[in-house]
Amino acid sequence: MNQPWDEEFEVWRNSFLDIQSKDTDFKNLSKAWMQKAVERKYSYQFDWLGVPVIQMPGDLVLFQDVVYKQRPDFIIETGIARGGSLIFWASIQKLCGINGKVLGIDIDIRDHAKQAILASDFSQHIQLIQGSSTDHDVYNKVKKIASNFKRVMVVLDSNHTHEHVLSELKLYSEIVSPGCMLLVLDTIIDDLNVDPSRPWGPKASPKSAIVEYMKSSRFNFQNIELENKSVLSVAPYGFWLKLE
Repeated sequence: MNQPWDEEFEVWRNSFLDIQSKDTDFKNLSKAWMQKAVERKYSYQFDWLGVPVIQMPGDLVLFQDVVYKQRPDFIIETGIARGGSLIFWASIQKLCGINGKVLGIDIDIRDHAKQAILASDFSQHIQLIQGSSTDHDVYNKVKKIASNFKRVMVVLDSNHTHEHVLSELKLYSEIVSPGCMLLVLDTIIDDLNVDPSRPWGPKASPKSAIVEYMKSSRFNFQNIELENKSVLSVAPYGFWLKLE
């Protein structure tokens, strides 16, 4: 798509993005802020169209940009939480003029999430599957549904252990369409202090899983460093474009 602004502005802002991306002090300050934000449950404070979305605001802006540019007509998200992110994806598809669907998978879909999705203006565009994302019956069902669409994007945001995310990557990377994104969330765990209440942590997280997976992937993925834009992102090293 043609950009609605002039080339001079694009060059100007990219020059500052380059400076920002190389600024170690800025990165360290941002890392310290993210640690405090996680401890204070900062990302839990935001709603999307009245429903808790549990994402960083800057990431939501990045996500809409991905949808706008790549135009996926089918978005699969593992992990539903309170339902806000599924409503987000469906609403952005509609805003972008995409006649699409969103599929959410969770091992335990809570009633409050179902009710929120049903009450939204996008309920007809959202489908839910209850079960483990790595269960082969669930996966085969998802793969069959995805075969009806041309441009499929996948967002992994369920169990954040290394083993689970690695299993998801081995399955769902196959479904991602060339030219679309495989988005692995909460790779930021690798940069945070160990939380003894969680079964995941540094070197045993979504990031460690994707590092291992990409060494042996039979598909051609390119890391797109979108986190350099938002900086305060839950997905550093988590944006992967499947090449044509």
